[in-house]
Amino acid sequence: MALPLLLGQLLALVGHGGAFYLEVRELEEKCFIQEIPDGTVVIGNYKTELYDPAMEKYQPSPQWINLFVFVKDPENKNLLARQYGPQGSFTFTSQSPGEHQICLHLESIRFALFYDGKLAIHLDMQLGEHSNDYAEFAAKDKLTQLQLRLQQLVEQVELIQKEQEYQRWREERFRQTSESTNQRVLWWSILQTLILVATGVWQMQHLKSFFKAKKLV
Repeated sequence: MALPLLLGQLLALVGHGGAFYLEVRELEEKCFIQEIPDGTVVIGNYKTELYDPAMEKYQPSPQWINLFVFVKDPENKNLLARQYGPQGSFTFTSQSPGEHQICLHLESIRFALFYDGKLAIHLDMQLGEHSNDYAEFAAKDKLTQLQLRLQQLVEQVELIQKEQEYQRWREERFRQTSESTNQRVLWWSILQTLILVATGVWQMQHLKSFFKAKKLV
């Protein structure tokens, strides 16, 4: 009894992903940044709603509303650019660590558009082991609760290792940036000093020439 409880506590230590609520108008693009380690599976479960002025509340979007999803990695390469229905999910796998840009916009496939219509997007982002359906795994492979928890723990450890590698990568990048900035500040200080010394020497030479000319007069 203690082992499953311990595994459950360990699995609760790390949380990833996030839930988003966005209010948009048609063709209005909303973007946000998600920091993702490399080699991480990301699943976005979403549903869209259309505002009904008569009822003064949002209602589930009709089938002629489509969601467009665009994902770019830290190198600005496209990972995903696809059209989806009014409700469902999208998936992509990160190829490099860092900040990924995720952009969404809604569009009607009908000719007559609801120009003044307001829309809402409910989005739940799941990263790493949180994107797996463990209930399906358990039913398919006939796993016991303990075996399922062990499987979750193994995948959680792998995810923690990825997170640690990503944090080390961020620290190394920050260190390199700091060293580069410090070096530039140092060289700028040296240049300023040289300019001041050169200006002082020139002024002294100029004053010396000026007083010599005064003496001759």
